Amino acid sequence: MEPEITYGTLFIYGNRVGYLKPNKIIIMTHNHIDDIELDRADNKQSEKFKAAKKSTLVSVFVNIILSIWQITVGFFSHSQGLIADGIHSLSDLIADFVVLIANKGSQKQPDADHPYGHFRYENAASLILGTILLIVGLGMVFSAIHKILDPSTIPEVHSVALYVALLALAAKEGLFRYMLAVAKKVDSNMLVANAWHARSDAASSLVVAIGIIGSLAGFKFFDPLAALIVGLFVGRMGWRFTYQALQDLMDRGADKETLEEIKQMLVSTPGVQGVHDLKTRRSGDYLLVDVHLEIKGDLTVNESHEIVVNARNKVLQNKQILSVMAHVDPA
Repeated sequence: MEPEITYGTLFIYGNRVGYLKPNKIIIMTHNHIDDIELDRADNKQSEKFKAAKKSTLVSVFVNIILSIWQITVGFFSHSQGLIADGIHSLSDLIADFVVLIANKGSQKQPDADHPYGHFRYENAASLILGTILLIVGLGMVFSAIHKILDPSTIPEVHSVALYVALLALAAKEGLFRYMLAVAKKVDSNMLVANAWHARSDAASSLVVAIGIIGSLAGFKFFDPLAALIVGLFVGRMGWRFTYQALQDLMDRGADKETLEEIKQMLVSTPGVQGVHDLKTRRSGDYLLVDVHLEIKGDLTVNESHEIVVNARNKVLQNKQILSVMAHVDPA
C-alpha cells in the first residue's frame, strides 16, 4: 500500500528533502527547512490576522456607539468628565483602525527589501497607539486643570450623566476581557496593547462615574478632577506603550529567562559542546536568534551540519521564535 501524501508531508527526492505545499512542491538541499519555518510562520500569522480583525471590528462597533453616546449626553448634561471619556472612546476608534492597517501590512510575504517579512508593522502600530494615548491624555489634563483653576466655569451636572457613565463602564470592561482573551490565545503583543487600551477606558469610566457622583453631591470640582485623573492614567499608558514599541524597533532582545531557555535547548543537543555570542532581536511578536555553536573540529561538514539542524529544530519548538541563524566554531 502506498503511503498517503498530504500537504506538509516531507519526502525524499534522490539525496534531497522535499516538502509538499498546495500547488507547489519544494525541493530543498539535505535537511534544510527554511520553507517549513516560513510556512509555520504563515500559519501563525494567518490565525493572528483573523483573530485581530474580528476582535478589532467588535471594538470599532462598541466604540462608535459609546463615543457618540458619551459626548452627546456629556454635552447636554454639562459633564466634562463624560465628554473626556467619550473623547477617549473616540481615540480607541483611531487606534482600532491603526491596528487593522498594521495587521494587514504584517501579512505581506517576505521580499527582496524585507527578507524577514513585515512583522514590524505591529511594533509600529504599538508606537502609534501609544502616541495617540499620550496626546489624548495630555489634552485631558490641560483641560481639566483649566476648569479646576477657574471653578466658575464648572456647570451643574445632570444625573443622566451618571447612568451613561455606569453603562459605559460595563461595556468597556466586557470589551477588555473579550479582547485580552483573544490576544492571549494568538499570543499577540499588539492585541494585548489594544486590549489594555480598552481597560484604560473602563478605568476612566469608573473614575468619571465617581466624579459625577461627587458633583451631584455638591462638590462641583469632582467632575473636572475625574477628567484630570483619567487624563493622567491615559497619558501614563501612552508613555509605556510608546517606550516599549521604541525599544522593540531598536532591536531589543529577549529577556534573561528566554535567553537561558534558548541556551539550554542548544547545549542539550547531542554534539553541541558549547554556545557563545547568543543574540536575539524582535520582529513583531517573534524573535530572531543568532548564535555561535561550538562543535568538535574533527567532524565532517555533513556531521556538523546535522548537529546544527537538530539544535535549530529544538529551538524552533518555541512558538515565539521565527528564525535561527547558527555559526559553527570548532570546540
